[in-house]
Amino acid sequence: MSNAPANAAPEGSALADPQLQKATEALRENKPQVAEAMLRRFLEQEPQDVQAMTLLAETLIRFDRNDEAAELLARAIEIAPNFVGARHNYANVLLLQNRPQDAFAQIDVLLQLEPSNPAHHGLKAMAHSWIGDHAAAAAEYEILLSYGPKHPGPWMAYAHVLRIMGQSDASAAAYRKAIAQFPRLADAYWALANLKTHRFTDAEIAAMRSLLESGELPVEARVQIQFAVGRGLGDGGEYEASFALFKEGNATKRATLGYNAERTSVYVTNCRALFTQKFFSDRTGWGSKERDPIFVVGMPRSGSTLVEQIMASHPAIEGTMELRVLPYLVARTGATGVNQYRQGYAANMALSTDMQAPYPESLRNLDQENALYLGRQYLEKTRGHRTTDRPFFIDKMPDNFAHIGLIQLILPNAKIIDVRRHPLPCGLSNFEHYFAVGKDFSYSLADLGRYYHDYVQLMSHFDNVLPGKVHRIFYEQMVDTPEAEIRRLLEYLELPFDEHCLRFHENTRAVRTASSEQVRRPIFTEALSNWRHYEEWLGPLKAALGPALDAYPYDGTTGQKKNT
Repeated sequence: MSNAPANAAPEGSALADPQLQKATEALRENKPQVAEAMLRRFLEQEPQDVQAMTLLAETLIRFDRNDEAAELLARAIEIAPNFVGARHNYANVLLLQNRPQDAFAQIDVLLQLEPSNPAHHGLKAMAHSWIGDHAAAAAEYEILLSYGPKHPGPWMAYAHVLRIMGQSDASAAAYRKAIAQFPRLADAYWALANLKTHRFTDAEIAAMRSLLESGELPVEARVQIQFAVGRGLGDGGEYEASFALFKEGNATKRATLGYNAERTSVYVTNCRALFTQKFFSDRTGWGSKERDPIFVVGMPRSGSTLVEQIMASHPAIEGTMELRVLPYLVARTGATGVNQYRQGYAANMALSTDMQAPYPESLRNLDQENALYLGRQYLEKTRGHRTTDRPFFIDKMPDNFAHIGLIQLILPNAKIIDVRRHPLPCGLSNFEHYFAVGKDFSYSLADLGRYYHDYVQLMSHFDNVLPGKVHRIFYEQMVDTPEAEIRRLLEYLELPFDEHCLRFHENTRAVRTASSEQVRRPIFTEALSNWRHYEEWLGPLKAALGPALDAYPYDGTTGQKKNT
């Protein structure tokens, strides 16, 4: 969410008070519990201080206590109607509460108070994006950009919105404008590289090489440029040089991470031990009975966005985005954790208790009441991402394959679709992709192979203990016989066939993932074998995959089913 304007404190505010200064410092040092205690003590003495109310609301938002924060901010602007900072934060928290129309009302007041404040136009753009009105968001960003912001955030946000809208050429032009304003902006170079319709010019590649040679880039920016140059060289057929850049960028990034592949393997082992047929049969009837969610899981870069776009072309299904709601709930599982969560405690307080077992073992202690509560919480927290009245919606977070046990407990009627792609092209596609957050397993070929192997092992286990629960789609089969696969998919979803699913590329919905350009084209087969250009360097990936490589039922080059 956006930050309130820095000059928003009302006249007569106690901002200079040492206690408030210390509370502000505690927030900066990421000590929200300390800040909360200090601010509550201060408000006991000064119950009408709107600056303290606003700081406390900011603290509570970090704890996901948005209702309390909203009450504080509403009280603050009741006392001081011209307190722009409190009203700005209030609009933010209203969005978090899925109250966009109330947020727009507050933003309108902000623009009446300060019509020339670009921060308010940025907030309005964000609110429009929240409800899926990306054209209106783009218009607000254009107003904001007319003020000539001195930092790159608004320029990048505008370009991202254009991409989501499917305006690839305009998006590329906007990224280039950002680079013209900020020549060292690695984010923009990688965003250009990640536009599947874009090809770097020789001058752009030379500019990026110059940035690398300067030795002045921060580590993360250097990684982004390495990936961008690698993509550019690959597009030009310089495969060896391209792979060398990918390898270097991945190694640089990997060195900054604490990823341990063994932990993933242990997690899978623990899941296989916990989630037995008896475990689920003993908990029959638990959770919310709603059928709204359709989970799309699997490896990143497996074709899941294509499957999402096909389903979202059906009149009964709404596409959303890669929702982070289920991982959020994972952090609050276990009897003690859920009970604390329901009482409004911070997430990190719930996780710190010695009484709570680590996930997934914590699910052994989950009771029926809390399973129902978590299912309802999932539905409540995803409601803000639904903008239509379609009865079903898609949650396309690939990592959720790790939480199928939890899904079965809290949303037993939800559908789960596992999209799988041959491990070599899938692994390479991950290796040559810079992920802004997460996906720490992707920065090493060996880690990638082991992660894919563990994923296959876990999915095989759920196939055994929950037969028929998960519907599997092989990317190669979808490309080869799309209508047959779409009919099979809709049969699993218990929905009638609809011709729009075959014309998914005509769907104008916003698509936020890296495959946004590809799913606006008909299914094509030309790219199936592109990974072969890099095969000679994929030895560590092949070795780590082990039996998962030979067991894959489709040929990685032709896409045809293997003879068995």
